[in-house]
Amino acid sequence: MNDTVEACVEALKAGRLAILPTETVYGLAADAARPEAVAAIFEAKGRPRFNPLIAHVADPEQAAAIGELDGAALKLCEAFWPGPLTIVAPVRAGDRVCDLARAGLNSVALRMPGHPEARAVIAAFGGPVVAPSANRSGRPSPTTFSDAVAETGTFAAAALDGGPCGVGVESTVVSIVDGGVSLLRPGAVTRSEIEALVGPLSDKGQGHRSPGRLTSHYAPDAPLRIEAVSTAPGEILLGFGPGVGDPRWSLSPTGDLREAAARLFRLFREADRESPSGIAVSPIPLEGLGEAINDRLRRAAGFVG
Repeated sequence: MNDTVEACVEALKAGRLAILPTETVYGLAADAARPEAVAAIFEAKGRPRFNPLIAHVADPEQAAAIGELDGAALKLCEAFWPGPLTIVAPVRAGDRVCDLARAGLNSVALRMPGHPEARAVIAAFGGPVVAPSANRSGRPSPTTFSDAVAETGTFAAAALDGGPCGVGVESTVVSIVDGGVSLLRPGAVTRSEIEALVGPLSDKGQGHRSPGRLTSHYAPDAPLRIEAVSTAPGEILLGFGPGVGDPRWSLSPTGDLREAAARLFRLFREADRESPSGIAVSPIPLEGLGEAINDRLRRAAGFVG
């Protein structure tokens, strides 16, 4: 299963689903305006319907027609789009991103993906598409085409192979709904990068407006133990840093946070295939992209986020 941009556009226009590559993870896409198409995503993922979806757009003009983007939002768009940043804004045109996709909220999550083939599909389609990660809900997000097809390919009418995802964790999510800018979900665009542009972040953000905020999210099948400094019998250690564990299972032998983010979900899946008694993960620094990695690890381990 490997289709063209045109095949994906045709599937979306017919109200069906398509697997699309992005720079973060592979997404399972549908027409954002059609409730029945969005419902098919929830069915395919087994996703709770109160969790809102991100509307992916081809350009900032398309985003501004859907959400009310203030000055801070436009600065963020200029600096980080196309790329792994989602902006939650007051909704302007609810018919373009249906109520079901917004989980009944008066806000909308918007992103312009960095992957050129994803943007090509959206531009040719002519409207926003919702495209949550192409995995069953609660499972690790797919960062390769084969993993995406294995997870939800039976539900998709078309699938586009865009190669391995370069970022490997979902987008950063910020809110401009309550005035100021607040961080709802850490990701590849870091807190410090955002604050350098718009100043200190607000603490007024409402987490229920953000995609990917569920507990026990991104979880492998094997029990996950984080901040591990040793392993129990039968566990696989996902190491971080020089000389930590088996290099095959290292998130980054050099201690590079971007490499660790890109490898995290893939190593979850590869470790699961070994049927270990558990998966242990070395401590990951909290600074920079480490904030996003630790967020995903805490959710995968079942901690409340």
